[in-house]
Amino acid sequence: MKKILLIVILFAGQSAFAQQTDFLKIKKYRVGYLEDAIQETSGLNILNGKLYTFNDSGNPAELFEIDKKNGKIIRKLKTNLINTDWEALASDGENFYIGDFGNNEGTRKDLMIYKVPYQRLDESITIKIPGSERSFDGTKILFYYPEQTEFTSKNIKNDFDAEAMIYLNGKLHIFTKEWVSKSTSHYIVDPEISELQKAEKTETYKTGFVVTDASYFDKKLYLVGYTKKTEVFLDVFTETEPGIFFKEKPKHYYLGTALSLSQIEGISVDESGIYISGEKFRYPLGTTKPSFYFIPKDQLRD
Repeated sequence: MKKILLIVILFAGQSAFAQQTDFLKIKKYRVGYLEDAIQETSGLNILNGKLYTFNDSGNPAELFEIDKKNGKIIRKLKTNLINTDWEALASDGENFYIGDFGNNEGTRKDLMIYKVPYQRLDESITIKIPGSERSFDGTKILFYYPEQTEFTSKNIKNDFDAEAMIYLNGKLHIFTKEWVSKSTSHYIVDPEISELQKAEKTETYKTGFVVTDASYFDKKLYLVGYTKKTEVFLDVFTETEPGIFFKEKPKHYYLGTALSLSQIEGISVDESGIYISGEKFRYPLGTTKPSFYFIPKDQLRD
């Protein structure tokens, strides 16, 4: 009897999960593995039809243009910037915005976003030609979270980390990675202000997972991330008014686990579909290679 009851409970739990979640297991959409130079990919962004990524902390301050078909490196772009903890990449059509605001410990007081003119970056040529790497610099956009009053070290136990950002309506929109509350808060930063500014909190949503990247396309916000159990999810929100996303529940997709997908850290969307990147994921029984995925637009349910 106990065994039957347990089966019923498990089935009920699975049914409830299925009713709330669409399953879009993306392993079948893997189109390539990322090269060693970008095995810690930590963001994706499309600008002028080209797809870019970079590595996070502990790596050189470089951007990479990658092939949208298979994730292979087309060219490398060196910078004169500092990669304290690069975590997000956005663009306004003329400039790149590099979010150097990774804050796992919750101790940083130097959160910033680099603004880099795309024209300088685009002057570089393919890395396959010796000496083709070019350096560029940028300006700093400094900000802080006014709600954060404590800066003692709490590794992955704070709510003031961030890895996701988009550019929209002349502003930069940051979506936090809240380790404790398993939510995300939407902050706005003005890219035209040069002095230290406070990020404006506009809305919060209980995702149930930590958000690792964001993309905006056709009045929809795409947030991707994972749980401590390595489950990977994608939430797709509809913009209900300019720059507001959390008034309605999103479409909630289960994508698989990091054990087979890699640690998902990047997302970018265009008219063709969704590009997703994941860094190398190590676990007790092995390692998952850094991976690159493309999900055709028609595979998402309306």
